[in-house]
Amino acid sequence: MKQLATEILLIFSLCLSAQTNSIQISPTLTEGAPSAQGMSQERLDKIDLMLSSEISKGNLPGAVALIARNGKIVFHKAYGMANTEKGEEMEKDAIFRIASQTKAITATAVMMLWEEGKFKLDDPISKYIPQFEAAQILDTFNEADSTYTTKPAENQITIRDLITHTSGIGYGMIDGDARFRKIYAKAGIIDAFTSKKVLIGDNIKMLAALPLHHEPGEAWTYCEGLDVLGYFIEIVSGMPFNEFLRTRIFEPLQMNDTYFYLPKEKADGLVAVQYKDGNKWKRFETPIFDIDYPRSAGTFFSGGAGLSSTARDYANFLQMYLNGGELNGKRLLSRTTVYSILSNQIGTIWDGGKDYGLAFEIVNKKGAMAGGEGSEGTFSWGGYFNTQYFADPKENIIGIIMKQTQGPVNDDTGWKFRQMVFTAIDD
Repeated sequence: MKQLATEILLIFSLCLSAQTNSIQISPTLTEGAPSAQGMSQERLDKIDLMLSSEISKGNLPGAVALIARNGKIVFHKAYGMANTEKGEEMEKDAIFRIASQTKAITATAVMMLWEEGKFKLDDPISKYIPQFEAAQILDTFNEADSTYTTKPAENQITIRDLITHTSGIGYGMIDGDARFRKIYAKAGIIDAFTSKKVLIGDNIKMLAALPLHHEPGEAWTYCEGLDVLGYFIEIVSGMPFNEFLRTRIFEPLQMNDTYFYLPKEKADGLVAVQYKDGNKWKRFETPIFDIDYPRSAGTFFSGGAGLSSTARDYANFLQMYLNGGELNGKRLLSRTTVYSILSNQIGTIWDGGKDYGLAFEIVNKKGAMAGGEGSEGTFSWGGYFNTQYFADPKENIIGIIMKQTQGPVNDDTGWKFRQMVFTAIDD
């Protein structure tokens, strides 16, 4: 009987950690000749020159850039310094705090559980985290002591609202509304970037008691919804959030340098966050959060901003999406689910050249026609410490540029890199 129980437990464990095999077997990313993938070497050289020039002019301390097309890496280079004060040069496998690029990974984990029939996207989150049931909207605010009054929300926050930033939840220290910054600070909410022994469940339960910006589902407000969903993943899967990501996403996608808190043997690969002081780049520090949190043994697994990663690892993640949910014969998502994720989920709340799907902004027809952003359906986002990515399903192309800066910088590499990548297509 004991042996049978052990075998059942082993099978259950394997079911949790193993991905389904796919009849589609797209190879992992390898280097390829640009010309063979319809990319102009001369135009890629112009991108190289642009990035080198920005570094030499002092507009950036360092960067790593990667371009892949048709599953082949056609450009992957490091520039400048990872830590100017210590004289450490940037390497291609350098590790960056990717901050809000974490959101797409968390959303992917949510949708993997959705595919298993664990919930509906329009379920109220209070079904799983009861503290959200009595949702309240901010009514009045007292500047003198940060006290406030609320009025009951008519709608419940749904899981879809949390993924699409339409829940009305705020975003602490980066909230656009100063009232919410003060409310969150007074309540002791942790946004991210901490080495404190804090658990996401405890933080999210406190967050649930705070007021909303607006009625759930009626507006787009950048928020901590993906942090809420990190805790939701723990509840639904029965696994710690970091372990779920490790076994269900990072290991299958060979994202071997992606962590909330880095192992000691990888900590030296973390790039310093730097700021410009006159003509010199210096290591950035702040009393607001622990800048070296990835090197600690922290316990706060922020679904909205906590991960650190490399350009290569994140390219694997994006290539899985370009492959319709599969990489190297492991299927994380169905092609039909990827279609939903990369479709407009917020109707006409946004007006312009981009829509918003399930954790990505998406170029629409108007945006594609304007030029420089990619084809209709190109999806992208970035991170607080100056990292950006985009992926174009029509052209099967990925662009990633990783930097680590804070404060005012004269950095135009984000838009220049993206614009120039698409003009390097030559097929």
